[in-house]
Amino acid sequence: MGSTSFSKRAQALLRVRNQLLRECLAELLAVFVLILITLSGSAQMVTSSGTKGNILTAYLAGALAVMVAIHTAGGVSGAHLNPAFSLCMCLLGQLPLWKFPIFVAVQTLGSFIAAGAVYALYYGMQKPTCTPALPASIFATYPAEYLSLSNGFLDQVMGTALLIVGILAITDGRNKRVPEGLEPVAVALLVFSIEVSMGSNCGCPMNPARDFGPRLFTYVAGWGAEVFSRDNAWWWVPVVAPLLGAAVGTALYQLLVALHHPAEDGGGARGGKRDDGSSTAIPLGAGPWDK
Repeated sequence: MGSTSFSKRAQALLRVRNQLLRECLAELLAVFVLILITLSGSAQMVTSSGTKGNILTAYLAGALAVMVAIHTAGGVSGAHLNPAFSLCMCLLGQLPLWKFPIFVAVQTLGSFIAAGAVYALYYGMQKPTCTPALPASIFATYPAEYLSLSNGFLDQVMGTALLIVGILAITDGRNKRVPEGLEPVAVALLVFSIEVSMGSNCGCPMNPARDFGPRLFTYVAGWGAEVFSRDNAWWWVPVVAPLLGAAVGTALYQLLVALHHPAEDGGGARGGKRDDGSSTAIPLGAGPWDK
């Protein structure tokens, strides 16, 4: 009886009631899970010299990590996981603009912490180096030798735009909707399809927080300033280009699909009734999962 009472008091003391803080905590954990699994997939491939993993298993780990992360925070923060997607939600009016920098900071922090966890997990790896295909590439993305900054920028704009178009289509209640509860699986398959088809140029980051947080960790953990200076200061491309790609993807889907849905009584882009009486609303916080 006493232990039950203590447990209830502890839960009441620890429970967070502030909505923004709840969203930030959920987003932090979800991004941590996403990056931990994603980077660990790369680490297992690299540190085993391909004997316990390959590029396909690394991509599969990243895609499945997206699914787990969406389930982790989808009903609380919307499981944005990505500043590019948060920008998309701002452009669609689903996320207040003042929340955007907060979400970005939380997502970057979650990525930074996850990189530290992977570093600890694989502490016995090789000496710090920035050379792609060696341990620094476990954490952040680096371009292929043939890739120019402009080509890499285009790569990330196109890849992220495709990601956003796909997510908006998956979560559009007035399009060919995904059965309720399967949205995370569909998004994971979307991510996997992009990774296996557009990953050779620069590893397909598509997420500023996923790249910058771990890159910042490698800087403070001993790799030094070269993680920012090498490859003609490549670091800013996977930070800026996905944001532009998010804007492009959002505009494309709205202009070519969403704006042309037939008007429905009692619903906007995410509400109302179909001819069969079913709801067009999409289940699952501050994102398409619960609007």
